[in-house]
Amino acid sequence: MGTPFRHQYQAQWRDMDFNQHMANSAFLDYAGNTRTLFSAANGFTVARFAELQFGPVILEDRLTYKQEIMLLESFTVDVQLAAATRDGRRFKIRNRFHKDGDTLCAVVDSVGLWLDLAARKPIVPPDDLRDAWLSAERTEDFEDWG
Repeated sequence: MGTPFRHQYQAQWRDMDFNQHMANSAFLDYAGNTRTLFSAANGFTVARFAELQFGPVILEDRLTYKQEIMLLESFTVDVQLAAATRDGRRFKIRNRFHKDGDTLCAVVDSVGLWLDLAARKPIVPPDDLRDAWLSAERTEDFEDWG
């Protein structure tokens, strides 16, 4: 259910850790970048967020490793909705990292909400943003948070 969204990347020198594979911080950065690209593809660019004075806040990230990604390897990151409130105020996004087509390398689950930057309080997002996220591809274990 929902529309798939994926983006292709290549592991760079700056992404590597001491053990010569992609660092945990790089996985989190690519997950965040892919979520930003998803929002932009649905009309919510960084400029639009700034204009409307709100944005996403990630409260929790959980990273699970499955397979290493090495320097210069290509990989894709997808976006799936893992949980959400019906009004879109709170959400859990799952980003899966694949290489070689279907080899699962890592999973990042991120719990977040939309924050009014002036009031510093959680808000319900505009209808078009809520609809874009609620129509994203869903995980098999999607949770309805009411």
